[in-house]
Amino acid sequence: MPTAPTFSCTSCGASHSKWSGRCESCGEWNTIVEDTPLEIRPGKNKSSKSRGRKVRLTDLASAESPPPRTGFGIAELDRVLGGGLVPASAILVGGDPGIGKSTLLLQAASNLARMNRKSLYISGEEAPAQICLRAERLGLADAPVKLAAETNLRDILTTLEAEAPDLAVIDSIQTMWVDHVTSAPGSVSQVRTASQELTAFAKRNGCAVILVGHVTKDGQIAGPRVIEHMVDTVLYFEGERSHQFRILRAVKNRFGPAHEIGVFEMTGDGLAEVPNPSAMFLGERDMPVPGSVVFAGIEGTRPVLVEIQALVAPTPNPQPRRAVVGWDSGRLAMILAVLESRCGVPFAGLDVYLNVAGGMKITEPAADLAVATALLSAREDVALDQNTVVFGEIGLSGALRPVAQTENRLKESRKLGFTAAIVPTRSRTGTGSDMAVRSMTDLVQVVGETFSVG
Repeated sequence: MPTAPTFSCTSCGASHSKWSGRCESCGEWNTIVEDTPLEIRPGKNKSSKSRGRKVRLTDLASAESPPPRTGFGIAELDRVLGGGLVPASAILVGGDPGIGKSTLLLQAASNLARMNRKSLYISGEEAPAQICLRAERLGLADAPVKLAAETNLRDILTTLEAEAPDLAVIDSIQTMWVDHVTSAPGSVSQVRTASQELTAFAKRNGCAVILVGHVTKDGQIAGPRVIEHMVDTVLYFEGERSHQFRILRAVKNRFGPAHEIGVFEMTGDGLAEVPNPSAMFLGERDMPVPGSVVFAGIEGTRPVLVEIQALVAPTPNPQPRRAVVGWDSGRLAMILAVLESRCGVPFAGLDVYLNVAGGMKITEPAADLAVATALLSAREDVALDQNTVVFGEIGLSGALRPVAQTENRLKESRKLGFTAAIVPTRSRTGTGSDMAVRSMTDLVQVVGETFSVG
């Protein structure tokens, strides 16, 4: 008896029982297509009544050696991966067009090839001549990397089995074409099947595979979310084209810590490592400026100091503007509401602009106090001491809550020459600290003691 057809959205990957003109999950029009059922091959499928083999079971006390790793010779990339490349791993790298994904992966493959590790770079978007031109510009023309321009997945898998490389870079997964799937390249069915086949090849043959993924306008990797569940590691390449700095962030990592970041600088010779990101993000702070506050944050296992900039100005518009770059706009609305309701500091009739310098994106709540301090500094036109760092979470009652890794934040601040800090009460600042740490219980105390508002 034939099974009922199923349908999927090519934009978000949501499943539907019937076709419709508009996807109810993402709201896009004309993106729902029928899924192609998997091919049933006569004689290749065992009877459903046949018994399977018994799986070997182990207990929690069984000890296994950690997976071997191979470093790329790029310290920031090795840090994000958790120490280097793991054999038989599948890695998905996403980012905006032109952000530097292909450049970084070509550098990584070249370094690995120079260490007598066989590396293949297969592109579905560029001809080998174009890749050679980029390699010549980056000074990698002498690296023994094997190149190919192909989109047929069957031919690619045959080549990989014959060559048996240590690393295979597929640029990009959205251009791959599976011949037994009838939908167009880039569709949900094609991307899902190609990712599954390449991941299975990596596990079966011990070859590490890196898949490059396009992103949507929302910054998510295009295609079904099941791709991120298939692979071992998901990396996002962040940054603005107008900035020379790029941030590689681990969103998922089965072999290392998640949310680890690596910082790179785009130069004429390719992507260069930035070993001290804090000094880079704070490089142009020469004198105290109202609205400028230094936040001591934690990205993965690394403390990073960034500058938060705020500008508050009167507006002739009936609806004041709230513009945010590098932070959550909903979090900004909450901080403004707490300042008005709990501290009596109004922002009505004022435009508010907030920016995280250097193209950095902050997600942790520990930046609440730094954002509130920057807003107060801009509104009162009073500059905070440039040798002071600020961090702490703000509750809806206005109370300040301590955050994790306070000692590491203060240690990084002392290393860069900061002498004072504003932190929540009950924060573990450590012993023997030579910094002037000011502990605050709530936002009202910060407003009264720091800016004398009220």
